[in-house]
Amino acid sequence: MKKKTRYADVNIGAPQVIKDFLPPPDQLAPGDDTVKVTIALSRSSVEFFKQEAGKHHTRYQKMIRNLLDAYCDAQRNGKRRSR
Repeated sequence: MKKKTRYADVNIGAPQVIKDFLPPPDQLAPGDDTVKVTIALSRSSVEFFKQEAGKHHTRYQKMIRNLLDAYCDAQRNGKRRSR
């Protein structure tokens, strides 16, 4: 059995209010600038992203969003691939 800790009657003084030093919640986890859309994708594509997301412990929607962002960035920077 664990030995109980005994605290002495000691005056620890009056409590002090500490100024809030933490950032607000919206600064702790800034959201992406996203827009909700509805899109129909092939079943095989969605299954592929779901499997890959499972392997990497992430969400498949985020992987699709990142892929589209990378494509758009490449197009903006003139890195178009020839067909």
